[in-house]
Amino acid sequence: MSANFSNGSLQFRSIPTTHIKFTKISSVNYNFHHQFRHKKPIRYTLIICGSTIRPKRNSKSDENAEAQELVRTLLKNFNYDKPLLSTLNKYVKLVRTEHCFLLFEELGKSNKWLQCLEVFRWMQKQRWYVADNGVYSKLISVMGKKGQTQMAMWLFSEMRNSGCRLDTSVYNALITAHLHSKDKVKALSKALGYFDKMKGTERCKPSIVTYNILLRACAQAKDVAQVEALFKDLGESVCSPDVYTFNGVMDAYGKNGMVGEMEGVLSRMKSNQVKPDIITYNLLIDSYGRKQEFEKMEQVFKSLLRSKERPTVSTFNSMITNYGKARLRDKAESVFQKITDMGYAPNFITYECMIMMYGCCDCVSKARGIYDNMIVSEKHVKVSTLNAMLNVYCLNGLPVEADKLFETACNSGMFRIDSSTYKLLYKSYTKVNMTELIQKLLKHMDRDGIVPNKRFFLEALGALGSSRADQDAITTKVNSSMPADMTKV
Repeated sequence: MSANFSNGSLQFRSIPTTHIKFTKISSVNYNFHHQFRHKKPIRYTLIICGSTIRPKRNSKSDENAEAQELVRTLLKNFNYDKPLLSTLNKYVKLVRTEHCFLLFEELGKSNKWLQCLEVFRWMQKQRWYVADNGVYSKLISVMGKKGQTQMAMWLFSEMRNSGCRLDTSVYNALITAHLHSKDKVKALSKALGYFDKMKGTERCKPSIVTYNILLRACAQAKDVAQVEALFKDLGESVCSPDVYTFNGVMDAYGKNGMVGEMEGVLSRMKSNQVKPDIITYNLLIDSYGRKQEFEKMEQVFKSLLRSKERPTVSTFNSMITNYGKARLRDKAESVFQKITDMGYAPNFITYECMIMMYGCCDCVSKARGIYDNMIVSEKHVKVSTLNAMLNVYCLNGLPVEADKLFETACNSGMFRIDSSTYKLLYKSYTKVNMTELIQKLLKHMDRDGIVPNKRFFLEALGALGSSRADQDAITTKVNSSMPADMTKV
């Protein structure tokens, strides 16, 4: 399968310099605020042959620039720990809805979601405020991204109580907010419930954005049946699929190793004259790589290079990972070299992929060399980097070396160890029945305040999706390896 996918010029006639003169337009001072003054720059008007040509002003971009400047000023005041409301009151004559939108966005990026609510309450007290769906959608979106699902739900209720009529965009924001929850199974069930409700509500019919959000979520959950049901439902609706739609469906098939079905969707995408984007190419490369169909993977990569799209670092990372799992070290190293040859900069994930690749190819010393270089540079190191190197030791039957590295990392203070590290080590130590290392690990967990409850151990051993009998057997094994005072947790 191969994935093949009159300039205008501005001319000026010559103008004699004797016909040109510049007339100064008087400089004026104006109040931006009683404590925030700027001086207007001197402007000139070009006068040619008695006619005046004034430079055109892009009012829209000027307004956006002014709004962003005001928001930067407000945020600067917030950063000095001045009360938020007093700062807003100071600029009350200037702040309007568009500024609050920008504030929600910036505060959300800084994880200051409580301050977003303060701004919202302040807005509601202003004379110019009119209850608006867009304001609620934006706030629900911000709360969702920060994992504040309950707050998003409260805003949804508040919106209905304020007299605003529900619309599609608000439901889309609410669905997205739920999908940011940690419990993905429950979140997806809730989202699909809202989807059904939308279909029966006027002004709230699902849009292509709604379908794309849900298709992506179902693909990530590897729920192929639900993806197919949504795709069929979309075909019977008034919405037309776009590149994001096809990507979502192909991703679901690719993650489940259903390459034939994925190729069928790709053909349908072409017949609909929808052009692939970089996400399309990346998921094809990753899907073929997972199935170790490297000839097809390489053909897609060549098609990508011939297209208008450009590879991303993620493209190369995926190829390195999949070559590594197949123990094709030379090919993986060639891809790594290609990154710099093509003018890209490897990111920390690239180096982690190389560490894991060498681990799969029994080159533990080379993996450790990359890890040590990252530690020395201190530029790319994250806890996932430590996990990658620990995993290499465990994969190669070196639990003692893994324990030494873990102790060194804990003492260095460079890493913020979380449950992911403990789950990885617990699984590995249990597999080789290293009771002493398990006991030592549990003491570390106790010191770090990580509660070793039943759910932790079932997740560590991959038993949450297992049968009840398997879970009971693993629980028995867990209890036998835990200190007596911990089996009651």
